[in-house]
Amino acid sequence: MAVSKPLKWLITGGCGFIGTSLIKNLVTEGGHFIRVLDNLTVGTKNDLSSICDFTETNPTNDKTELMVGDIKDYDTCLNAAKGMDVIVHLAANTGVGPSVEDPEADMKNNVIGTFNMLEAARHNNVKRFIFASSGAPVGECDPPIHEELAPHPVSPYGASKLAGEGYCSAYYKTFGIETIALRFGNVYGPGSGHKNSVVAKFIKLAMEKKILVIYGDGTQTRDFIYIDDLIRAIKLARTVPDIGGETFQIATNKETTVSEMVDILIPVLNQAGIADIQIKHGEKQVGDVMRNFSDTSKATKLLGWQHNWNLNKGIKKTVQYFKNKSIS
Repeated sequence: MAVSKPLKWLITGGCGFIGTSLIKNLVTEGGHFIRVLDNLTVGTKNDLSSICDFTETNPTNDKTELMVGDIKDYDTCLNAAKGMDVIVHLAANTGVGPSVEDPEADMKNNVIGTFNMLEAARHNNVKRFIFASSGAPVGECDPPIHEELAPHPVSPYGASKLAGEGYCSAYYKTFGIETIALRFGNVYGPGSGHKNSVVAKFIKLAMEKKILVIYGDGTQTRDFIYIDDLIRAIKLARTVPDIGGETFQIATNKETTVSEMVDILIPVLNQAGIADIQIKHGEKQVGDVMRNFSDTSKATKLLGWQHNWNLNKGIKKTVQYFKNKSIS
C-alpha cells in the first residue's frame, strides 16, 4: 500500500487492541499527528506506551497525544476533534454478552457516544469519519451477510451498532460528513490481550490451565479476520475518494465454526508447549447468532481491499504473541 498523506488523526478507544494496532502502523509510516481519546476502562496507558511515545500535554508530531476522557461527554468530544482531519471511532461497548447484561450502558456508550463524536466532527469541520461497526446489526439471517440486507438485530449490541450506522448515514446525507461504516468480522491477532472474543479468550484460558467453554454445540459460525487485514481496510477507508455514506463488510468471506477454529487452535497451542487443554460445552448465549460470515465483494470493488491472512497462519502469530507476552 502506498504511504498516505500525513494527516491529523483522532482515534477514539485508541488504547485498545484495534486502536494500538492502527497507531503502530501510522507511527511506522511517519508524518502523522495522532490524538487518542480513551477513558482507559479497557486499554491502558501502558498499552499505548508499548507501541509509541505519547504525551498528555504540549503534543508534537513526534508524539501521540492522549486525552483521557469519555465519549459520553459532549464537550470532551468537541474538544478532542479540534483541528483533526479524520476521526476513527473505535470506542464502544463491545460484545453481545455485556449488552444483554447491561443494555442501558451499551446504549449510552454506542448510541450517545457515536452521536457525540459525529457532532464533534460536524462542529469542527472534520470531513471524514470512520465508524467501527459489526455484523450484529443484521441479526439472524442466511449468510453471507452483505450490505443490502435488511437489518434485524437480535441483541442490544446489534441494535446500538445499527443506531450508529443510521446516524452515520444521516450525518452524511444532512451535513456532508463523509462517514464510512466498517462492519468488522471477528478480529484477532497480536495485541489482543484485553479482548474477550473467542480466539483471544481461549488462548488466555488455555495458558491459565482453565477450561475452554464452547457455548452451544460449537456449530455456530464466525468470520475471523486478522488484525493486519483490518488495519489496511481502515486506512483505505480514509484514502479512497467518493465513498461517503457507505457501509462495508470487512471480513474474509469464509464461514468457520467455533469447533473448527478450536481444531486449528489446539495443535498450535500444543506446539507452543501448552498441553492438557480441557474443553466443555455450555448453554447457548442469549442474543448469539448461529451463522455469521460476510460477502466482502463491495469492499473489494470500491475500496480495493481483500484479506491476505488465513486462519491457520493468523492463529500461529497470535499464539506466539501471547506466549512471548507471558515470558516478558
